[in-house]
Amino acid sequence: RHLLEGSGASRGMALGRARLEQPSRFLVDETPLEQGEVAAELERIDQALASARGELRALRDKLKGPLAREVAEFIEAHSLILADPEFIHGLHDLISTGRYHASAALKMQRDSLVAVFEAMEDPYLRSRREDIEHVIGRVQGALSRESSIEERKLASRVGEILVSDTVAPSELVPLAEHGVLGFILTAGSTLSHSAILARSLRLPMVVGSHQALSHLQDGDLILIDGDTGNVVVHPTAQDLAGYRHWQREVAQQDKRRARLRDAETRTLDGTTIQLYANAEMPGDIANARAYGAAGIGLYRTEFLFLQRKDAPGEEEQFLAYRDLVLGMGGQPVTIRTLDLGADKADSAGLALEDEPNPALGVRGVRLSLRIPQLMHAQLRAILRTTGYGPVRILVPMISAVEEIITVRRMVKECAMQLRTEGHEIADQFDIGAMIEVPAAAIALPGMIPHLDFVSIGTNDLVQYTLAVDRNNNELGDLYDPLHPAVLRLIAQTIAVCRRTRRPVTLCGEIAGDVNFTAMLIALGLTEFSMHPGLILEVREIVNAINRAELRKLAPSLLHATDRESIRSVVQSMRAQFRPIVENVALAPSQA
Repeated sequence: RHLLEGSGASRGMALGRARLEQPSRFLVDETPLEQGEVAAELERIDQALASARGELRALRDKLKGPLAREVAEFIEAHSLILADPEFIHGLHDLISTGRYHASAALKMQRDSLVAVFEAMEDPYLRSRREDIEHVIGRVQGALSRESSIEERKLASRVGEILVSDTVAPSELVPLAEHGVLGFILTAGSTLSHSAILARSLRLPMVVGSHQALSHLQDGDLILIDGDTGNVVVHPTAQDLAGYRHWQREVAQQDKRRARLRDAETRTLDGTTIQLYANAEMPGDIANARAYGAAGIGLYRTEFLFLQRKDAPGEEEQFLAYRDLVLGMGGQPVTIRTLDLGADKADSAGLALEDEPNPALGVRGVRLSLRIPQLMHAQLRAILRTTGYGPVRILVPMISAVEEIITVRRMVKECAMQLRTEGHEIADQFDIGAMIEVPAAAIALPGMIPHLDFVSIGTNDLVQYTLAVDRNNNELGDLYDPLHPAVLRLIAQTIAVCRRTRRPVTLCGEIAGDVNFTAMLIALGLTEFSMHPGLILEVREIVNAINRAELRKLAPSLLHATDRESIRSVVQSMRAQFRPIVENVALAPSQA
C-alpha cells in the first residue's frame, strides 16, 4: 500500500483499475544483481511473460464478431513475440550473465529490437516497431504489478480509473459512457473546464498528482478520493472497509436529500433562496429538473463550439437552445454568449492569432464583437428561443459600459430582422453582464442602468483580482476566494444590485460549495447557480441556517484584513447549521 497526493477537483470516491494513458512509463532498476538474486529474477521474468500471454489469450476470448477479426492480427503478432525463443533467451542471458534486473533487461531488449525495425526501409515493417513497444509495455506492466491474487480478482470486477497528464472536456463524456469511474491527472486545475465537467458528471477527479504516471502500472487496484485528493494504491482491507462505509453514507445521504427535491429553498427565518443550475449538456437539463432547480442560471454555449472544424451556424444553435428552453418547462433560462479565447478558438473552428497571454487577450465579448457575423448568428439563435419560454442573455468578460451598449444595439438589430422575417419572439428580453473583471465590479454603478441583471463569475473574478492564473498548479495556494479583496468586490456588486433592484446571481464554483454557502448569504446573496448535482446539498444547508443572524456577521467578514481572520469568521458560521450537517468541514484555501 502506498499513497499518492494531489488536489481534489471533483468530489466522490471510486475503486477501480488504473488505466494509464501512457503505459510505457515504467520504473527501471539499473542496479546490478547479486549472484544470489539471479534465480529469483529469472522466475520473475518468466512469470511476467506468462501473465502477458494470459492477458492476450483473455483478450482474444473476449472479442467477438468484426472486432475480433480486425484485431486478431495484432494479438497474434504480440503472442508470437512473447513466444519467440530468441527473445526469451536474450532476456535470460541479460539477467543471468549480465546481472541485469528484469526491468532493465526488458528495456535493453526493447531498445535493440526497435533499432532493428527503425533501420528497415519498408515503411510498413518500420511501423511494426509499435508492436514491440506494446509487448514490452505489457510485460513491464505484469512485472511491475505488485498485487496479490485476491487483489487481481477484485480488480477484474471493477471498472477503470484513467491516469493521464490531462484530459480534454470533449473526452470526458465518451470515457464516462465507456465505464471510466474517475480521473487522476498529473497536471490540471481544480477550476479547469475538465474539472467543471467532471463535477457535472459526478465523476471523482484528482489533479496535480505529479507522481501518478511514474508510480502506477496498468491494472493496479486504486482507490481515489476526490474530496481529499488522495489516491491509495493497492488498498488494504481497512481502506476497502472505509470505502464501503463511504458508499453506505452516500446512499443514506442521497435518500435523505431526495426528500428535498420538491421542497422550497428557505432559510430558518423565512428568506427564499433561489438555486439555479449551470448547464452545458442535454443531461444537465434533466438533472436540473430532477433536483428541483429554479431554472438555468448559466448555459455555457461554448460546449457547442469546441472540438469542431467549423463554428455551428444559427440553425444548429437555435435547435440546441430551443431544446434547452423546452426542457426546462417554462422555468427561466440564462444563455451566456460565447466565452472563448485564442487558446481554445482553433478547436472551435475559429482562426485567431496566437496570443502570449490569452487570459488577458481576445476572449468573451471581445471575441464576439471582433467577429460580428458570429455574434449576430448567436444572438439571432437565442432570440428565436424567446418564443418558447423565458430567456435571458448573459454577456461574459465585460469590462466597460461601451461593450454592453454595443451588445444591446446588436440585440435590437437582430430582433428587428427576425420580426421582419416573420419569427415570433418575445416583446422584450433581459440582458445581463458577467462580473468577472475587477474593472466591471468597480464600474458597476455606471453600468447598471444598461443592465437588467448581473451574474458574478467568481472563477475569473478571483483570478483577475489576485493576478493568479487559476490553471497554474504552482499558484494553487494563492488562488483563494476568501481573500479580502475578492469578498469586498463580491459584496460591493451585491450591494449595487440590491440598491438598484437588479437581480444578481453568483455562478462560480463556490456557489455549489457548501463551505461558502453561509458566507455568501451573509453578504446578501439570494440567488445561486451551480452544477445540478449539488443543488440538494446546498438546499439542505440553506434550510438549516438563519439568514438574519448570518447578516450580522457580514461586517466582520468585510473588515477582516487577512484570509485566516475571514476563515475564522466563516468557520463560526457553522454554528448556524443543524446537527444533520455537522459533518461539513471548511475546505482549505483551494476552492
